Amino acid sequence: MDMKTLITGVAGFLGSALAARLLEEGHEVIGLDDLSTGKEEAIPEGIQFELGDMRDRPKLWALLQGVDCVYHLAAKVAVRESILYPREYNSTNVGGTVSVMEAMRDVGVKRVVFTSSGAVYGAQVAQPLHEEMVPAPDSPYAVSKLSAEYYVKTIGKLWGIETVTLRIFNAYGPGQHLPADHPPVIPYYLRQAVKGGSLVVHNSGVQTRDFVYLDDVISALVRAGEVSDVDGATINVGSGREVSILDLVKSVLEITGAETEAIYNHKASGGVSRMRADITRAELLLGYQPHFSLAEGLARTLELDPRFQSQE
Repeated sequence: MDMKTLITGVAGFLGSALAARLLEEGHEVIGLDDLSTGKEEAIPEGIQFELGDMRDRPKLWALLQGVDCVYHLAAKVAVRESILYPREYNSTNVGGTVSVMEAMRDVGVKRVVFTSSGAVYGAQVAQPLHEEMVPAPDSPYAVSKLSAEYYVKTIGKLWGIETVTLRIFNAYGPGQHLPADHPPVIPYYLRQAVKGGSLVVHNSGVQTRDFVYLDDVISALVRAGEVSDVDGATINVGSGREVSILDLVKSVLEITGAETEAIYNHKASGGVSRMRADITRAELLLGYQPHFSLAEGLARTLELDPRFQSQE
């Protein structure tokens, strides 16, 4: 059944890709973004785009008319920045989420899919990470995401709004934002490799992450807006595989054919030592199956992102 959807953060990495997929499947898409980090040129043609802040409730009231499902993706996501500006992260990620939920209640929208993060788990001894674990967030960013999760689920119960929370692990793919300060590791390594630069490894490089390709994440998001019997669910979205940073370096060099080398910054923190998503619940509730291995995802990112196609 075709839906009318609203995507907050539509100009971002995930938001723009989600909008494109929903359009392909015949859904009507409205997009909201303040363009603080997202790029307007990334927004696919065919959607109704509105420039604005998700804390602007009158704007939300207007945009939400007739909407069946909200995909709430808008957020500040830089961990190190959140340590410097926790109040700003609380205002945007928590306050913005509450504003969206209030506006949904006022208009009568009945479903929201909220994108949280695997970062809420923090450092855990047991792996893989499953949804019943007690979170141990270790940054204001992670705290803000966990707080927003509780608001979404609690407000949903109180006001009769169906809620689905997706804890997305290390998503990557073409079009991922590459800030000058502390960029995500995969686009940073690809850029360095194709330009002949060194790949900087923080700490020892034995720390692991669950890298999940963009198309797989979007498939999970779409399904979360469509399936029944998921109200109140919190669901991991990852590859279910654990990859060390050292192995990531090897894969990037193999895919790009670069002959550069890794440089180790042993004094820098490598973050938590291990991260691997248990995706059993996603498989059960969403029929989710990640289709792209790390090698396949890296190759597609290299092929489809023009930033990585030049040696200049």
